[in-house]
Amino acid sequence: MPGNSQRPNRRNTSSKKGASKGTGGLNRRKLAGRGPTPKAEERTGHPAKRRATAAQRAATAKAGQPPKPRTAPGRRSAAAADAPELLVGRNPVSEALAAQIPATALYVALGIDADDRVKTSVKLAADRGLAILEISRAELDRMTGGVLHQGIGLQVPPYQYAELDDVFGKVRQQPAAGLLVALDGVTDPRNLGAVIRSAGAFGAHGLVLPSRRSAGITATAWRTSAGAAARLPVARVTNLVRALKACQDEGFLVVGLDAVGELDLDDFAAGVDPVVVVVGSEGKGLSRLVSETCDMRISIPMATGAESLNASIAAAVTLAEVARQRRG
Repeated sequence: MPGNSQRPNRRNTSSKKGASKGTGGLNRRKLAGRGPTPKAEERTGHPAKRRATAAQRAATAKAGQPPKPRTAPGRRSAAAADAPELLVGRNPVSEALAAQIPATALYVALGIDADDRVKTSVKLAADRGLAILEISRAELDRMTGGVLHQGIGLQVPPYQYAELDDVFGKVRQQPAAGLLVALDGVTDPRNLGAVIRSAGAFGAHGLVLPSRRSAGITATAWRTSAGAAARLPVARVTNLVRALKACQDEGFLVVGLDAVGELDLDDFAAGVDPVVVVVGSEGKGLSRLVSETCDMRISIPMATGAESLNASIAAAVTLAEVARQRRG
């Protein structure tokens, strides 16, 4: 019966509360909030933001200014490809300045250890009248996209390619027979720079590059060419086969380098005539259409079992032989 239970009454009848645990100001920060809500036009992905962007593009186009290009992630737009490039690293920058590579500004990070290479770079840049800008390391990190820069960067302007007809015009003004180098699918800018350096050393009058599937004159190619890219015109063409046929119409003999060519370089005796030396890619060699366009294909004799030569070395060996014949 109620009231007859032998269990003690455990109900707490006290009205006194215990001490509450502190929050260290957390509740006060929660109450502070995150600030005012951004406007709809400022929120990424909001329909109002998209409408505002479209209206801005329309207004820009109406004013006669080209709209800012949109590119897929991981791809450079055509405008970005024509933008100045930043050559970084203490050795590359000092070598580029010593080689008189065209440049517009030298960036030096604040507080770096200025060794002899940095001091030499600053002196060379000052002697040439280049702008020398001191910026924070964080800003240089942003400009280089996180590439190891060693606290220094050289801004190189985009290369100005020549027209193929301009190259022909320069050849006509030379007393010696024309000598050109064409590259078919050489994608390594270091190889391209080395070929330009060899072409300048052995008396070539210009280079021909395809606009697709080929390295361009980047800061790396500038540096590897040791300044020869500033003296040798480089034409960039849309169709290499068509350009080679134009060379043939100008009286050039188009000679392709091929590991299984029908003629050895030792037996090649037409170096005194106008010649275009065509160098294939590092792995696949000459493409089929380019190979069929060549007047002849020559191979470089090597020891039995030796691996094929690098594209830039093969070009240098062939150009040296042409130069030898012309000296004779």
